Formats: sequence, C-alpha cells, structure tokens
Amino acid sequence: MTRTRRRRLLLVGGLFVGLAAAVALSLSAFSQNLMYFHQPSQIVAGKVPLNTRFRIGGLVKRGSVQRGRGLTVRFSIADCKASVPVLFKGTLPDLFRPGQGVIAYGKLNSKGQFIADSVLAKHDQNYMSPAVAKELKTKQGNSCMPANLQASR
Repeated sequence: MTRTRRRRLLLVGGLFVGLAAAVALSLSAFSQNLMYFHQPSQIVAGKVPLNTRFRIGGLVKRGSVQRGRGLTVRFSIADCKASVPVLFKGTLPDLFRPGQGVIAYGKLNSKGQFIADSVLAKHDQNYMSPAVAKELKTKQGNSCMPANLQASR
C-alpha cells in the first residue's frame, strides 16, 4: 500500500469514527429530552418511575382544588380508574376549574404526589384524542366522563 492510499484510508476511517460519535451523541441527547405522557391509572399502578419528568393528563377532580399560601395550589388529576394528587406553585390558566381537562408537566415524588412546574388547560371540550377516548370508555360502551365533557360525534 502506498503512502497516499494509507493517508486516504486513515482520513476515511477518521471521518467514519467522527460521524459515528456525532450520531451517538445526538441520539443520547434526544433520548434524554423525551417527555412521556401518562394517565393517572398508570401512575397509581406503579408503571411510572420516580423523579423523571413526564406529562400527566386527565380531568381536575371535583372538590379537590385547595389553594394555599401565595400561588400554591393542590388538586387531583383523575381518569375513570384513579386520581393522582398534584402540587403546583405558579399561575394557573384561566380555563382551569374542576371537571376541566388538563395536562401537567413535572415529576412524581416518593410520596406518590405529582410536583408540577407547568399546567395547561384543555381549551376545547369537543376534541379528545382517540387513545384517551378509548381509555375513558367502560366495558358497556359508556363514557365515565361527566355528560357535559363528553365529545359529541
């Protein structure tokens, strides 16, 4: 092998190693920034790891909203099967109220309480993702949601 061919081979090998390292770093950063969505029944069943960021979605349980000092609010997010207590310190959206659909971002602590750093209220009660609509149906085909929050089809 001549000197020129050896240099070219080393250059191509170095480029492949660099490209592989860049792809590995990109995939690692991407996987660390994924944010999963879980429902309260999954959290109560213990299928969600502690101290990892994720989203929780459901309805604000009626009678669960308790306002504390300053901007601290405690409430529960529920689906048909379970509810999860949530602690949020901040300004709630204008559409936040009991029975309203919400999505909260945060972490689950060791006490089973969701510590939210952001809460979003669902703005249109007529839309529901197919996965959530399927989850909210009972075996008889009836929805466990309050009648005023059911999607009209």
